[in-house]
Amino acid sequence: MATADDVKARLAQVSAPDGRPVTEAGVLSEVLVSDGKVYLSLTVDATEARAWEPVRAAVERTVRGTPGVTSALVALTAERKAGLPPIASHTPASARAPAAGGHSHAGHSHAGHSHAQPPADPQKETPGLPGVGAIIAVASGKGGVGKSTLAANLALGLAASGLKVGLLDADIYGPSVPRLMGLKGRPEVNGRMITPMQAFGLKVMSIGFLVEEETPMIWRGPMVMSAISQMLKEVNWAPLDILVVDMPPGTGDAQLTMAQQVPLAGAVIVSTPQDLALIDARRGVAMFQKVNVPVLGVVENMSYFMCPHCGTRSDVFGHGGARHEAQRLGVPFLGEVPLQMSIRETSDAGLPVVATRPDSAEAGIYRAIANSVREALAGRRSAARPAPRIVMEG
Repeated sequence: MATADDVKARLAQVSAPDGRPVTEAGVLSEVLVSDGKVYLSLTVDATEARAWEPVRAAVERTVRGTPGVTSALVALTAERKAGLPPIASHTPASARAPAAGGHSHAGHSHAGHSHAQPPADPQKETPGLPGVGAIIAVASGKGGVGKSTLAANLALGLAASGLKVGLLDADIYGPSVPRLMGLKGRPEVNGRMITPMQAFGLKVMSIGFLVEEETPMIWRGPMVMSAISQMLKEVNWAPLDILVVDMPPGTGDAQLTMAQQVPLAGAVIVSTPQDLALIDARRGVAMFQKVNVPVLGVVENMSYFMCPHCGTRSDVFGHGGARHEAQRLGVPFLGEVPLQMSIRETSDAGLPVVATRPDSAEAGIYRAIANSVREALAGRRSAARPAPRIVMEG
């Protein structure tokens, strides 16, 4: 198995733009090696980012060619020095092109307005992701609200309606999908393309397949963005009608990367009824609206608890807060999911309730939410257009 020293020894053969070995240029991060997977980044001044992109590509090729390395992730971080004007980073030219009246900055376009409408027809192909119809994000403003469980069962509910569905676990820091779907092992790699694993009729990919369950993911933003980009574009997803993406909580790099890389057909926001969760859900709705991603609706998770012994209902976290918030924000309310032991038990066991207990009331709730999402997508049919421009306000 390759070590960090093995990788560095190979990298000494790669030259920086000034001719020095890249290992002596003062740009190399710590080299992380885990079970044959190598992660590192190059941190350069933003004014030199374009010159360093070929070096980044050469570094990645060299690392991939190191004996004992099965895959490599190399990110280029462009940092602007104080007082200098913004410079476009290594983002591809198609992503850097500014809209009328705008200018590009570090790979993001500053345009005054954007009216791009993502495609919603599952039969249409998503630009940038051949063979995939619609991509929907399942997001939350904060962690611990049951977003991953909702994403998995939503994907299964969509598949139960006859669609070809994939599930991408983009929650880099806390991947839960391998446990939820009862999957272990490593996906196959053919050249640069990864074959997704399969469970309950879904194609599934997660960073959790590439690292041990207890390994902490201590990554900077650019590495997170690169990982999500690779799991989108270097996985054999096609053919799919819908790709469901379990997003990390919050409103940061991962969400912006998704909005930049592919035109999202919409987002589903998950929240519990309590006020603290609703504050963060509000931010999530606002973030997707700012990047012109349609909000397909809000789901109230852990909405209520029915005692299995006496049948008494308890509103542990309050009730109806997400419905009220959806109405206030003018977005659809997709439904209420109860706090049920059966959902927790099946999720922990890797036997999601929609797939393994299809006749249960809980599975019926998830299927109803899936039908509402499908109807919302159908209601937003439009011609495919380029991914929306990101507007950075500061």
